[in-house]
Amino acid sequence: MIAEKYPKRPITLVLDNARYQRNKYVQAEAAKLQMDLLFLPPYSLNLNLVERLWKFVKSDELYGEYWWCLNSRYYETFPDFCKAIETCFAHTKTKHKSRLDTLLTLKFQQFKKPA
Repeated sequence: MIAEKYPKRPITLVLDNARYQRNKYVQAEAAKLQMDLLFLPPYSLNLNLVERLWKFVKSDELYGEYWWCLNSRYYETFPDFCKAIETCFAHTKTKHKSRLDTLLTLKFQQFKKPA
């Protein structure tokens, strides 16, 4: 558990706006563990790193033998589908590293509200 691993550090969990993350139980547990919950704005897929990675896996940007991972591809069995995704992920630190380094950056342009 995060709170046990980092007992004396402030912890902020970044979550999307899924209902199950906004329920009273989750909020009560976060308060009990002194954790802040930071909810991403609605329809902000670009701020969610997992959504960016998923978009990459589904895109046609995968070059070479792995480009077909999910883009317009039918898999006969679920294990075949899982293997294609696992193969793609296995190359995230090698073959796809340069592309993912720019796609999964934490550097965002921020806009301030006008006063």
